[in-house]
Amino acid sequence: MKFSTSSVLAISALAGSAAAFAPSAKHLQRITSSLSMSTEVAEENKKVTKKEKRLEFMKTESFHRRGFKDVREGVEKSMEEQFKSQLVDELTSNDFVIEKDGVKVYLAKDFGFCWGVERSIALAYEAVEHFPGKTVHITNELIHNPEVNDKLHDMDVQFIEKLGEGKKDFSKVNDGDVVILPAFGASFEEMSLMNSKNVDIVDTTCPWVSKVWNTVDQHQRKGLTSVIHGKYAHEETVATVSFAEDYICVKDMKEAEMVADYIINGGDKEAFLKYFEKAVSEGFDPDTMLNKVGLANQTTMYKKETRAIGQLMQKAMMKKFGPVEAKDHYLEFDTICDATQERQDAIHELVEKTDNLGLDFILVVGGWDSSNTAHLLEIPQKAGIRSFHINKSDCIGADNTITHRTVAGEIVTEKFIEDLGKDVVMGVTSGASTPDKAVQDSLSSIFLLKKLNGGDN
Repeated sequence: MKFSTSSVLAISALAGSAAAFAPSAKHLQRITSSLSMSTEVAEENKKVTKKEKRLEFMKTESFHRRGFKDVREGVEKSMEEQFKSQLVDELTSNDFVIEKDGVKVYLAKDFGFCWGVERSIALAYEAVEHFPGKTVHITNELIHNPEVNDKLHDMDVQFIEKLGEGKKDFSKVNDGDVVILPAFGASFEEMSLMNSKNVDIVDTTCPWVSKVWNTVDQHQRKGLTSVIHGKYAHEETVATVSFAEDYICVKDMKEAEMVADYIINGGDKEAFLKYFEKAVSEGFDPDTMLNKVGLANQTTMYKKETRAIGQLMQKAMMKKFGPVEAKDHYLEFDTICDATQERQDAIHELVEKTDNLGLDFILVVGGWDSSNTAHLLEIPQKAGIRSFHINKSDCIGADNTITHRTVAGEIVTEKFIEDLGKDVVMGVTSGASTPDKAVQDSLSSIFLLKKLNGGDN
């Protein structure tokens, strides 16, 4: 195909005209530079979550969470000697019942140490043995059990001093020291501080607690406020909220109902914030931050209450936004610890059989500051069954008194066995942080009390 001379000239003119509108090389350079700067600013503005920072801490050589094989065999033997119980073994092998010295004992089917607690103790004991000659600190009680924490004191582990109002004195942690993070975990701020020091960190945090942290991270990524069913001052909840951006803690159904009512109806903002002042994130605004929420929980809370609170939050969102849009305003993950649930189910079963078994009372053994143990007591108490929460065998007096912790948290002493002249039938269970040996010692005290006073009324 051939073009006429005039056609060629026209095409040339058009090409020249188009070139006049094309950006110069200098202009292209400015555009490229501007785009590059915008990308850099966007990258800088992309917020790194606390979970991502925690994962970075965990990648360092000084961060240990898998234990130390070189000392494991000796630690396992030591733990068996300290915690194992021949009496409890006899109970479990005899269909969870035993009769001795005029006392018949029914043991709950699930009780005592959970895997997470055993793991935490093993890691802590291994750390002490693996770093001989080094000063070993721990940021809190390892678990809520007096025998275990006393043992750590005996092993010369230094407990970080609490200064009040959630503050601690880390000034005695020096270069080259070892710092143990307890089963409840440690706050993000404490982890960050330890990461900045030249220390070895041994992380014994229960994996179920880490699961809750992952849940609040999901809330953050989805723009949700975390509603945390837990006690705001409990070590585990303190750690959990440190990984959340916006949060509110509710300790029970009553407080959850207050939150649900505010979601639906609004209310006196000042009074609401005054009531929850220690249980909310800084700058919390209930008028805007309760429009989209996600539920998480302290792993040791009463499971039925957590589920009821979840249903309450869901209904509140349905009432405010309608059933179709409610799903965009409420998110729930299952963060109830398996071990907590199993022990609660087991004492429920014992409670249901109380009349058939003829139980005089139910004994709950575990640390007085143990949340999961305290919730075990609530179950027989709510059913109107005589029950006691003791933290060690010394609570059972030779004068037939028992010193115990009530559901309200009071420590009281009262008459124990109502009629020592009659056979005693009892149930027993223990919290997830309670060694079997503590149960054995408590039962042995009851056997001895009954044997020595069996003839008295």
